[in-house]
Formats: sequence, structure tokens, C-alpha cells
Amino acid sequence: MPESPGVGAGAPGASTGAFGRVSSVMSETPARRAGLPPRVLSIAGSDSGGGAGIQADLKAFARCGVHGMTAITAVTAQNTTAVTAVYPLPPEAIVEQVRAVAEDIGVDAVKIGMLGNAETVNAVDRALDLIPDAPVVLDPVMVAESGARLLDETAEDALRTRLVPRVTVVTPNLSEAAVLAGNDSVAGQHAQPMTGEHPDDEAELLARAIYALGPRAVVVTGGHRERAADLFFDGERVVEIPGVRYPGGASHGSGCTHSSALAAQLALGADPLEAARRAKQIASEAVRDGLRGLGSGAGPVDVFGLARR
Repeated sequence: MPESPGVGAGAPGASTGAFGRVSSVMSETPARRAGLPPRVLSIAGSDSGGGAGIQADLKAFARCGVHGMTAITAVTAQNTTAVTAVYPLPPEAIVEQVRAVAEDIGVDAVKIGMLGNAETVNAVDRALDLIPDAPVVLDPVMVAESGARLLDETAEDALRTRLVPRVTVVTPNLSEAAVLAGNDSVAGQHAQPMTGEHPDDEAELLARAIYALGPRAVVVTGGHRERAADLFFDGERVVEIPGVRYPGGASHGSGCTHSSALAAQLALGADPLEAARRAKQIASEAVRDGLRGLGSGAGPVDVFGLARR
């Protein structure tokens, strides 16, 4: 799909100019002026298997050349086949982690991942007030690669109304996009490639519906669509970001890697569309190089090409 102008409902303050301000502000951060790498914070859950969550985020940050920091929302016990337990952190612990890094190190961009419940969503909403100038990428993690639910249904409305309107980019897969847009018929097809006469029309309609909630841009990722292309919409442009599907690849952590790489690219000065393009390439290569033999389930992605070394 070529770039095309958007005609959907606009969010207040959403414009190409706003995106340009992100780029110019990021290029003048104190860290950059001091010759240090940008500082990117992941607010997400911990994956004991090391494939997704903050573990994947830190790897993606390092791959992009930024300094990674974390505010853990929950500790999960999981491997490549299942999530066996989830232990949410107290809301105040989440806010205090963000406060600690913000007051001392500083934050140039934020990635938000697994939140789990409404109390955590509300805590993250408060924590973002501590870093009001940092661009934010929201990966609305709802279901793990193994099929385990990672976001309570009661938290979906809080996510939709409290966090989506204040972020720079939201990066749902097709099923997550359907939940955010309130389209239950599509949401029920989780983990199934989108088929039909006009699959891209469905993705664009969902992107427009989510954009109307208030984010500056939406990227509907291609993992659960018939084709591997991502769909970008910022209120003015509909842009397809092509990609290659690797059916034999290891995909555990691919969504985390994509959203973290996108946040890192924003911190490095890219505008949201260019950041989305770079993140697509990084995540795609990580799936291609995924560690297929690691564990008996979906192997983790590999942003460093470890198996080739």
C-alpha cells in the first residue's frame, strides 16, 4: 500500500509538526550534549525465560545503541511454553522506580509493555507525569506468545482511556487493535492471520479508530495479518511498512523488541514513521535469527545474531 492522506478524526495536537518537535527535542537532550547515549525507560513485566518483557527490551535498547532502564510492573514465571505465574508489583513500587531514574539519570523516551491490571495502568499514568516531555511508545500487551492472558479484561478500558490518549505511538497487533477499537469480532481471531478480500482495509479501519482515541500515531503490526506488513497511520498518512514473514523463525519477544526499538529510535531523533520503519527491520531480523532450538516452545528472538557467532 503506498502512502496516502488520512481523513480520519484527528487527535488534539496530532500533526507532522508535533512529530518534528519530538525529533528536534531529542537531538538536544542533556545526554546527547554530553556525548552520552540517549536514555530509554521500559515500563513492563519481567520474563524469567529471557525472551520477552524487560529482558527483550534491554536487548533491543542495546542493539539500537541507547542506555536502557527499567520499571518493572510484574514478575512472571514463564518459559517458551507457558506463563505459570504472574506476581504484580504494588502500584507505588512502579511509580517509585520511574521517579528514581527520572530524578537522577533522566529519560529521553519510554516504552510501555505488560501492565496486567487496572491498578498498574493507573500507576503508570501517574508515573508518566514525572517525565512529561519524553515520547512514549505503548505496546498493549494482552496475550503472551504461549496464549496466557497478560491483561485483565477489567483493565482494557483503563488502558484505552488513560494511556492510549497520551502516548506518541501505540503498536498493537491485529487482535490487540480490535480490542482497543472495540471490535470484538476481530478480537476473537487472536493469533490467526487476517484473511479475506480486503485484509488491509480492516487494519486501516482499526488504526483510524485507535487514532481517534488520542495517540499521535498508530502502528498495527503485521504478525497476525495475512501479510507481514505493518500499517502506520498518523492522522494524515496511511503507510504500509513491508516486511518478510519467517514461518520457521522464533518469534517469542518480537512485539517487545519492535516497540522497544521504536522507542529507542525516537530517542535517537527519528520521527515516528522513520522510527517505525527502523523498528520493523530490527524486529524482523530478530525473528529471522531467532533461537529455534532454545526451549520446546516458541523460541526467543535474537537481536544480536548469537547463533551465528
